[in-house]
Amino acid sequence: MNRSDAIAPSISASGLVHGYGKGAARTPVLHQLSLQFWPGELSLMMGASGSGKSTLLAVLSGLLRPESGSVNLLDTPIWNLTERELERFRFQHCGYVFQNFNLFPALTATEQVALPLHFAGVRETQARQRAEAALDEVGLSGRMGLRPAQLSGGEKQRVAIARALIGSPKVLFADEPTSALDSANSEIVIALLQKIAKTHGATVITVTHDPRLTGHAERIIRLQDGMVIEDSRPNGTDGAALSLAAGTAATGTQHSTGNHP
Repeated sequence: MNRSDAIAPSISASGLVHGYGKGAARTPVLHQLSLQFWPGELSLMMGASGSGKSTLLAVLSGLLRPESGSVNLLDTPIWNLTERELERFRFQHCGYVFQNFNLFPALTATEQVALPLHFAGVRETQARQRAEAALDEVGLSGRMGLRPAQLSGGEKQRVAIARALIGSPKVLFADEPTSALDSANSEIVIALLQKIAKTHGATVITVTHDPRLTGHAERIIRLQDGMVIEDSRPNGTDGAALSLAAGTAATGTQHSTGNHP
């Protein structure tokens, strides 16, 4: 598919190889994978268990070092960074959402979301205001003072999404964010992730088994045995065009689309 030279991908991965174990016991997982992702789009990575999708997500997001290959994330070759540099880069630019929510039982929704800002040295009042704004964005303005035991599964996941959004990440990674949710809450969560891609101009990459989510994605990548067997855009939307639209929405600036289709 043709891309506009004026639109840079937010992620470029090349020649990714990874496996688990050593020698004769080694199980290969990723086989020379190369992919690019653009701002302003929600991409679903799908495949059976063992297809390599969660491993690929971990490699792309800076959580798992590949055996070989490169990942250029926001113009930064992340696997050339030191561990401390990589940790700082992830904190500054990336958001993460996991299937088990990773919430602290004793903290309210507002405290959960504000926590990353406290680590960044943001003052208490400002951190609380930003946390409340993030919770309002995910539809939880009336649940801010509740702890995880008082929230439904869908509400817990929305708290986790609000926490991931608190630092205004340019890239959001979600690993099976709807696997523990019923149909109604799955619909809410995936629609929210799609909205984040469009309104924030973020790159959102989601690993899922759930075929119900495909109607919300601009792009679907199917993996099998560590290789991409399908890379499609169900609505025929070009990633560069989505990037331009996201930039326009975020800045109010009109962009020229050049010669891409």
